[in-house]
Amino acid sequence: MADGGSRSGKRRWPKRVALSLLALVVLLAAYGTGLYFWAGSRLRTTDAFAAYEGRPERGKGTDWLLVGSDSRSSLTPEQRKKLHVGNDQGLNTDTIMVLHYGDSGPYLVSIPRDSYVSIPGHGKGKINSAYAIGGATLLTRTVEQATGLRIDHYAEVNFLGFVDVVDALGGVSICVPEGGLHDEKSGADFDGGCQHMDGVEALRYVRARYSDPEGDLGRVKRQRQLVSAVAEKAVSVPVLLPPWKLIPFLSASLDALTVDTDTGVGALTRMGLQMEGLSSGSGATTTVPVASEPEIAGVGDVVVWDQVKAGRLFEALRDDTPIPTSGAN
Repeated sequence: MADGGSRSGKRRWPKRVALSLLALVVLLAAYGTGLYFWAGSRLRTTDAFAAYEGRPERGKGTDWLLVGSDSRSSLTPEQRKKLHVGNDQGLNTDTIMVLHYGDSGPYLVSIPRDSYVSIPGHGKGKINSAYAIGGATLLTRTVEQATGLRIDHYAEVNFLGFVDVVDALGGVSICVPEGGLHDEKSGADFDGGCQHMDGVEALRYVRARYSDPEGDLGRVKRQRQLVSAVAEKAVSVPVLLPPWKLIPFLSASLDALTVDTDTGVGALTRMGLQMEGLSSGSGATTTVPVASEPEIAGVGDVVVWDQVKAGRLFEALRDDTPIPTSGAN
C-alpha cells in the first residue's frame, strides 16, 4: 500500500509542477499586460508634427527626435540651488538628438543646440530657439528641413525629469575623462575616473560647458554618455524584475516624458531597446559635422555645420546605410 501511494505521489508531482508553472506564466502575463495599459494611460502627448509643403519623404528605418527641455518651472528652490540655475521660465532645448535604427544602426546623432540653421518663418537662428518660438511642432519642422530627414517619433524629457529618472534607478555610473570636469556655473566638480552619480550630479555633469575646451560640442558627448548609462541600467535585471524597482522607474520616466500623439508604449519600448543596444556597443554615436563656430551679431556664438559631411551623414540615415562617421564619439 505504501509503495502504491509513493508511486501515485510521484505521478502527481509533474502535474503539480506544470500547474505551478502555468500559474506563474499567467501571473507574469497579467503583470506585464497591466503595466502596459497603466503606462499607456500615463503617457503625455503633444502635437509634434504638422503637414507642410516640401516635407521630406519617409526614409528607410525609423527616426526619433529626442529633446531635453531646459524648462525650470517645476524645479523647487532647493533643486535650483543644487543645480546652479536661476528662475528663468523660458523654454529652450538643452539637448537635441536624432536616433535612427533599421537594418543598420542604431545611430544616435547629436545636434548642437547652437547650430545656425533656417527656422521656417523666422529666418536664421540657433536651432534650440525654434522650440522657444513655436514649441515641438516648429522644432521638428526645423530639424526636418535642416537634415532632410522625416522624423517618425518625438520624445521630450523635461529638465527635472533627468534628475528623477536617474534617482529612480538608484543613480548611474559615469566615467569622467582624465583631468576631471570642474565647472562653477553648472556646479560640476568631478575628478577623472568612473564614479556613481545621483540625478543632480548627473545633470550637473551633462550641463557643464564653460570649462570644457570643446564647449557645446563637449557637452553633447556627455549628454549621449548619460543617455547610454540610463538605458543600460534601465534594462538590467535588478531594475526590470523587482516591481518595487521597475514601477518607480517607469513612473518617474512617464512623469518626465512627452511624446507625439501617434507614439505608444510599444514604440517607446522598441526605442528603449535600441538605446540599450547603443550602450552595449552596437551602432555608433556621433555629432553633426561642424565647419566653424563663429560669433554672429545679434545671435552670439553659433555652430555652423560642414554641409558636405553633414549631407553625407543625413543621406546615410535616410538610406539606412552605415553612417560615414561610424565609431565617432
